[in-house]
Amino acid sequence: MNRLNVLFAAVAAAFITSCATTSTRAPESAFTPIFDGKTLNGWTYSAKQKSGYYITNGVLVSPKNCGADLFTQKEYSDFVLRLDFKLSPGANNGVAIRSPLENGQIAYIGNEVQVLDDTSPEYAKLDPAQYCGSLYRLLPAKRGQLKKVGEWNSYEITAKGRYIKVVLNGVTITEGNLNSITDPATLQRHTGMFRPKGHIGFLGHHRHTEFRNIRIRELPKFVERDNTDVPEGFTSLFNGRDLAGWKGLVSDPIKRKDLSPDELAREQTKADLLMQNTWKVEDGQLAYHGKMYNNLCTKKDFRDFEMLIDWKVEPKADSGLYLRGCPQVQIWEPNSNQFDKKHPGSGGLFNNQKGPNYPSKFADHYAGDWNRFRVVMVGEKVHVYLNNELVVENATLENYWDRSQPVFPVGPLELQAHNSVVYFKNIYVREIAHPEPVEK
Repeated sequence: MNRLNVLFAAVAAAFITSCATTSTRAPESAFTPIFDGKTLNGWTYSAKQKSGYYITNGVLVSPKNCGADLFTQKEYSDFVLRLDFKLSPGANNGVAIRSPLENGQIAYIGNEVQVLDDTSPEYAKLDPAQYCGSLYRLLPAKRGQLKKVGEWNSYEITAKGRYIKVVLNGVTITEGNLNSITDPATLQRHTGMFRPKGHIGFLGHHRHTEFRNIRIRELPKFVERDNTDVPEGFTSLFNGRDLAGWKGLVSDPIKRKDLSPDELAREQTKADLLMQNTWKVEDGQLAYHGKMYNNLCTKKDFRDFEMLIDWKVEPKADSGLYLRGCPQVQIWEPNSNQFDKKHPGSGGLFNNQKGPNYPSKFADHYAGDWNRFRVVMVGEKVHVYLNNELVVENATLENYWDRSQPVFPVGPLELQAHNSVVYFKNIYVREIAHPEPVEK
């Protein structure tokens, strides 16, 4: 390579590096203040907490006697958040992101970026993911970037899909993808990590902490085109054109296991013919118009997983999802002929007998409108989000087919069909810690 080419390559490399550097940090003009420095306009306390924070000289103060949680009224999905914070000796607070506007441990039902005086002796024996800058007990922060107690620190927190990054005083201290977390206990405990959007807030822990210059840049949200644009980390179970990847249901898992290969093949042929006569693809939607019970079943079996599925029903409809072949996450239009005061809406684990089998809240849209389930199953435990509302939290799914044993460790996903019309689309699954699902 001659000198001219070497010089050109060096200049090009420097230009590319410069562009990459400047593109990773947006200018202040791209940010919008969410705290005006004078009032709490745009902010609200959680349900049972109505006071505690105060404002002085443009600074939001969480005083020593304050254990309240203060949230934005607005919800945010993908964003870059910038703010300054100042610690007192032993300070303990947190920045809530994608959190519900509820009482409870936001670090678990939402998400918390820790704000902590790491130098305090009382915090000497914490877990790595409990120190300042950590996404609490999910992603640990690198330590050593905090300024002295009493000096201002700067945070930049990025949440883009499942990617989270925390920059403290210009240094990246926390970075990771939540999809990489596979520890069962963590997945069962931290329901908030699956939330795609929620409120930003501050989490008082009765230690004096100050905040200022709170501003945000909202990022473009991933928008799905039906059945084609797959969320990060997921695979599609329905292509919007045909029933590829699906089959008719043959009996229940226990009876199915007792069939000989020839018997199973004959029964599968019958079930597939019935499937083709009752399940149709209409305008990119999977529709059931049959007049009988006839579930649609994935050809693959699954262990631990996160599932997304959109569904729509007509008035008085009854349907649901079977998880690993076991019923069921209920889809139940509130005006159903089978109306039950404990089951006014969808999402409950309807066939449970020992544990609660109803949703914790009503979150259904009107009949005829689309709803979205997010179902996470780890071991025997299930979380159910309906329209971004947590309606089942870490509940045990009981084995309907044999209540003397736990739910099957492996099994298909099924779309339940009664004699009512139901539509599905955008069916995606993310397998957790089991990269090679079992084929039948």
